[in-house]
Amino acid sequence: MPDPRPDPFAEKIALLYQAIEPPVIDGQRKDAKPGGYSDSGADMGVALASVGCTIVTPMPQPDPTSVFDWVWPDTPQGIDAALAAGATLLWANTVVFDGHPIEDASRRAWVVSPDPRTMQQVDDKAATNARLLAAGLPVARSWVVDGAAADIEAQLERFATHLPLVVKPLRGRGSQGVSVARNFAQMVAGTRAIVEGGKFGSAIMIEQFLPGQEITITVMPAAARVGEERPFALPPVRRFDQHDDVAPYNGDVPVSSNSAAMTAQECADPAIAAVISACEQAAAIIGIRTPMRIDCRQDQNGAFLIFDVNIKPNLTGAGRPGRELEDSLSTIAAAAIGWRYPDLLVAAIRGAWTNRDNTP
Repeated sequence: MPDPRPDPFAEKIALLYQAIEPPVIDGQRKDAKPGGYSDSGADMGVALASVGCTIVTPMPQPDPTSVFDWVWPDTPQGIDAALAAGATLLWANTVVFDGHPIEDASRRAWVVSPDPRTMQQVDDKAATNARLLAAGLPVARSWVVDGAAADIEAQLERFATHLPLVVKPLRGRGSQGVSVARNFAQMVAGTRAIVEGGKFGSAIMIEQFLPGQEITITVMPAAARVGEERPFALPPVRRFDQHDDVAPYNGDVPVSSNSAAMTAQECADPAIAAVISACEQAAAIIGIRTPMRIDCRQDQNGAFLIFDVNIKPNLTGAGRPGRELEDSLSTIAAAAIGWRYPDLLVAAIRGAWTNRDNTP
């Protein structure tokens, strides 16, 4: 029986970047990344080409230093152009959502992408945390307030006895807009700063503050490794050098300078083993099709809790000129099991899906 998954070395791969402005969903939005992930798209293209994969590019001889030589816009026109140029597999290295053009494209080609509807649902951080908590997984407690309400200070007063707390956008990206409120005035200020910034909307998440060590866990779809039947985690990556208990945004500080993969001995610690299992269960509940990243942190008792689920992790990687420090958290995790950057990408391609025959 033929393998129902694509051969990464036989397909013609086109990489898409975020050219579509993120939609407003229930009044909230996820701010677009500057460059629309074109930098990581070029990293991926160069890395895959280095191991013999065929990359379909907008330019006939792409320059490794020119990101837009390697990537196509995720618009209907950009996708049509990539397919017309011969692409048989589209990697949506972008934020997808219900109704995104990749849905139609999946009827014409292989696709590496989260399910658009699933990603839209997961990007609602409060709803995702509540879903995982209801499934019995260890998740930080959180609440949602309307930061634009006239009585916002009155809404926040009920949390005053639980400080410190984390203040973050409901549909945020990375650590943008995230702050730790150690007193009531900081909680009000953090809430207003998100609303007045105008990038995310007015729904604000107030989250349990976890004072201990922070780790991030990349979970791969089962199809990424032969013989796997369930999503599997790569070794956790320890985060350090946080700024006021918040990991700096990776666009400002390369994660390679403040992150390190945990050793096998560290992973054997019962608290670490438990949260690794919890993250694998979370990925199975969500139904991932691509690598995902889950951020976790220790509470005051030493137990690790899930506090942020990212179904579209950054996948930058060293390889292009001037990109020596641009490994992502997932790349660092992959290196801990002996996977080079191209190995991680090839594994992700094995999880590609298509709706050409109306099957998932």
